[in-house]
Amino acid sequence: MKSFAAVLAVFLLLFSSGTAQESKVVEATFAVSGNCNLCKTRIEKALKVKEVKFARWDKKSKTVTVAYLSPAISIDSLQHRVAAVGHDTEKFKAPDAVYSDLPGCCLYREADKAH
Repeated sequence: MKSFAAVLAVFLLLFSSGTAQESKVVEATFAVSGNCNLCKTRIEKALKVKEVKFARWDKKSKTVTVAYLSPAISIDSLQHRVAAVGHDTEKFKAPDAVYSDLPGCCLYREADKAH
């Protein structure tokens, strides 16, 4: 009986310490520049990684809402991924070379200057 109690105690200790280190799902929203449904597809595709549970970009508000595993991935990393495909975020500007290769309807910087 003592050995069963010892095995049970070890199992409970291992189980409780394993769950304490698990990632938790965090939801966040951040600004992402873009214009159209092509932008939406590109932005959401950039966030399609195993650590992201969902990502939705809203064309009207120019924001993306993501649910991701923290600390497996950071919000800065997610914003960097979006900038890398040509869309400015709150923290990162898209590289000019990548931005200039976007389709004409996706060129949001020129649209901002026109208004």
